Amino acid sequence: MSDQPRQDRKRPPLEGVRILAVSQFGAGPFGTQVLADLGAEIIKIEDPGVGGDISRYVPPYQQERDSLYFQSFNRGKKSLTLNLRHPAGQAVLQDLAKVSDAVFNNLRGDLPGKLGLTYETLKAVNPRLVCCALTGFGTTGPRAAEPAYDYLVQGYAGYMAVTGEPDGPPGKCGVSVIDFAGGYAAMVGLMVGLFDAQRTGIGRDVDVSLLDTAVSMLSYFAIWTLNRDWHPERVADSGHQTLVPAQNFPTQDGWIVIFCNKDKFWQSLVQKMELEELARDPRFTSFPDRLEHKAALVQILANRFRERTTAAWLDLLRGHVPCAPVNTVAQALEDEQVRARQMILEVEHPEWGTIREVASPVKTEGAIRNPVPAPALGEHTEAILSEILGYGSQTIARLRAEGVIGK
Repeated sequence: MSDQPRQDRKRPPLEGVRILAVSQFGAGPFGTQVLADLGAEIIKIEDPGVGGDISRYVPPYQQERDSLYFQSFNRGKKSLTLNLRHPAGQAVLQDLAKVSDAVFNNLRGDLPGKLGLTYETLKAVNPRLVCCALTGFGTTGPRAAEPAYDYLVQGYAGYMAVTGEPDGPPGKCGVSVIDFAGGYAAMVGLMVGLFDAQRTGIGRDVDVSLLDTAVSMLSYFAIWTLNRDWHPERVADSGHQTLVPAQNFPTQDGWIVIFCNKDKFWQSLVQKMELEELARDPRFTSFPDRLEHKAALVQILANRFRERTTAAWLDLLRGHVPCAPVNTVAQALEDEQVRARQMILEVEHPEWGTIREVASPVKTEGAIRNPVPAPALGEHTEAILSEILGYGSQTIARLRAEGVIGK
């Protein structure tokens, strides 16, 4: 094998891919940041009339038109201020669409069409263009025009009904799981569109919604509910709906997660805990038996787990039984496996200094390990208009004077 292919593989795999992104807050920017980390040029289009992406102003760590929240979703991107409601702004958008591969947005479902972000509008200037919309409820249906957020969708999709303790109120996942899953789903759709456009020369619309994403992840809960008389409920100690033991147990100094999804793990658990008699107890012979007699079994196991620390149990059980500590966020970020996988990176910022961030989970040759920070509002406006579109200084000055781009 020659050296040339090896050198090419070290290039970012998405180098040369240009994506226009009209998105703010978490879901959309989270998704496009995955592509930026793989080398895609993400041009973030921000409305100058409202101060750009609202996440620039999210507390508690915020200064001027920047925040650590904003930095967490937008590293490696370029910022272009552009008023898409102005006819001249639409003209700039179309010029950019001619020289781009995709247009992405995470607006309300009724807005992509109104703002000229659909394939129907842009195919005349670039038939290969992929137009991806990540909306709350989709671009069709009775709630298409409604705004949606992770909190709301967790309620709509049934997540809150199965989260929390049985005697407590409905709960939400502690992180914005629907936003992030929606970001990933949208990027899968966008990349599939790009792959097909590369083969056929014809682009398309890609329609992804947070609600659709959340409902799709109901998965086996959904198939059981739709096809049998089964109703999921909140389970004590974050327990599994049907598997026992599969839950959190209190230890001498904290909590441990146990997940016996195979009979061999159950056998190993009782052996390691010196409770071999449980393996011979007819109440606990099979998965259905253990589910039927769950209360008795959990009490026995809980009493034993309280006798040792979490670390002691992990030392004993790891490699034999699926188990984990219930870490704090700080402990999770210090985990030896997280560090070994280089999931913490450093970004140098002119105002914040060195920012430590979580890295992309996609590990491949050429992925960017030293990204530039998220951009200042409109930081790249003039460069994009002059270098990519060839606009002269007078044209740029006129756009600025008309409020089409920021000051």
